[in-house]
Amino acid sequence: MHALFPRACGPSRRFARLAVLLLGLLLTLPVLAAPPVPLLWKVSDADSSVYLLGSFHMLRPGDEVLAAEVEDAFAAADALVFELAPDEATSPTLAAAMLRAALRKRPGTLQDDLGPALWARMQAHAAATGLPLAQLSGVEPWFLGLTLAIGQLQRMGFDPALGLDRQLMQAAASAGKPASGLERAADQIAVLAGMPLATQVQMLDQSLAQAEAGDEAIEAMYRTWRRGDAEGLWRLLGEDLRRQYPELYRHINVARNEAWLPQIRQRLERGQGDVLVVVGALHLLGSDGLVERLRAQGYRVERVCRACAGR
Repeated sequence: MHALFPRACGPSRRFARLAVLLLGLLLTLPVLAAPPVPLLWKVSDADSSVYLLGSFHMLRPGDEVLAAEVEDAFAAADALVFELAPDEATSPTLAAAMLRAALRKRPGTLQDDLGPALWARMQAHAAATGLPLAQLSGVEPWFLGLTLAIGQLQRMGFDPALGLDRQLMQAAASAGKPASGLERAADQIAVLAGMPLATQVQMLDQSLAQAEAGDEAIEAMYRTWRRGDAEGLWRLLGEDLRRQYPELYRHINVARNEAWLPQIRQRLERGQGDVLVVVGALHLLGSDGLVERLRAQGYRVERVCRACAGR
């Protein structure tokens, strides 16, 4: 007999065999990941509250378990608000509308837009990854940048159908809770398509630099988001974007925050119940984020995070 189980007789031998069987069973059970620590804040006035939840728009299998704080905020909410209303966010026509907006209508070529250095980097990336650069030469730089970013996430096993916002859209539908959007799909597309050429090139450069750096940077952001580390995520995601790509940061983050603030304030001032607002995590972080902007406007703002005590 194996040295871990010396010779035994009767009940002792049966117990040893039972222990081996139980150990084998435990090793075959799936390992359930702990739910992400939420980036969740409660903004209150005299008679109502708005919960702000920072989403990671694409997640992996195993990330479907919600933290208790998120479940409680969802239960308390009379309505949910997302960047886009669920019917638009999940519409099969959204991708086609985005592609139509991305088709080049200006003279010149994508190569002309990017310049020799950035074009050479794009060619090297396409050769290494199989990206059909020739087929994408008829689109605007912003769309190519978006394609690179989403493609890298998908290769790493991230899925938009598992994103935190998608999970809560499905939960709202199942619970019969009303859900709306802070902007229309056409507005979101217009933000991207309406960027000046130089800002579009910044977006492509940022996505390409992230791809060139490898998967480690995205893994670090994902793990930091999962830990609920707001300051760490701002350093990894916001600070670098604001410093290196200021116009891109202004277009995709600051300008949209400014458009959303009046809507969130209106929800508070109506006093018609609690609301859960789910947006990309970057929109909540830093001095330009919704959390600090609402705090500066005199609202009571508190982090809702059981795991954050003592940090």
